[in-house]
Amino acid sequence: MIYKKKKNAASELRLDLVSNDWVVIAANRAKRPGNLEKTNCPFCGHDKIISVLNDFPTFSPADNLNERFEGPNGVMDGIGFHEVVIYPDHYRDLHQFSAEEMKEMIDIFQQRYLDLIDKKFIKYVSIFHNHGKEAGASVIHPHSQIIAIPVIDPQLRGSIEGAENFYIKNKKCVYCVMIEWDIKDRQRIVYENEKFVVLCPFASQSNFEVRIYPKEHRPYFEKITEEEKTFFVDALKVALYKIYKGLNDPAYNFYFHMAPRLEQKSEHYHWHLVILPKTSIYAGFEFCAGMEVSTIAPEKAAEFLREIL
Repeated sequence: MIYKKKKNAASELRLDLVSNDWVVIAANRAKRPGNLEKTNCPFCGHDKIISVLNDFPTFSPADNLNERFEGPNGVMDGIGFHEVVIYPDHYRDLHQFSAEEMKEMIDIFQQRYLDLIDKKFIKYVSIFHNHGKEAGASVIHPHSQIIAIPVIDPQLRGSIEGAENFYIKNKKCVYCVMIEWDIKDRQRIVYENEKFVVLCPFASQSNFEVRIYPKEHRPYFEKITEEEKTFFVDALKVALYKIYKGLNDPAYNFYFHMAPRLEQKSEHYHWHLVILPKTSIYAGFEFCAGMEVSTIAPEKAAEFLREIL
């Protein structure tokens, strides 16, 4: 059915007819401020971690998705929520957080996820952090972001389908199998504690990619227990510090991948955190072929990071 486009939509989702993937057209994001110093920083002025609506959102709430076609092309308004998780100190980055501060951050992530996932139209909640200009951080002041969207993003959808296909063939979680082998093999382990393992994946997307997995099968991050948070905070603090010290404070992105609660095949998934330091620049082959090129083997990357104290 064709609807009239609403004038106040922050963005729109367009369907690629070949890949069947959704892309976002968000002209409003071009208006966001650049790297601001402390004297005029919009994020300063509070003494605890807060989550607020983004003033320049990629997605914004509305009562109708306004689904329509433009010729053969499927389109809908960019309906959802875009929040910024702001940390109190303008100059102190996550690797400098105490365990208590990082636990508070994880609490906020969990609380906001649980609230947003029940909103109208929402199918997935994305939690991520950009550190440094090369990683897309437009404001110096440390902050993370939470975006709730009406579709499953292409990368996650592919991962969920891959995990489901592996389970159908092997009756096992593909991530549990990989984690079990890595813990036994030891070459790609960076750090581990009782509940979580930090590793450089066998098929790394980029140099020094690091992932943090719960050792036990857990599809849903939002169900993390208080005990598990303690061990996750420990693993995350170690990973971020090793990346900071070992790679001389590189720009990086981290993001959570967790099973969408409404997906029937989600039980085969295994939530995890991905950290991608920016140590190289994508060139023609990466964009053309869609294949990442890592110039350091993950075994060597893990060995290097293990030795950082």
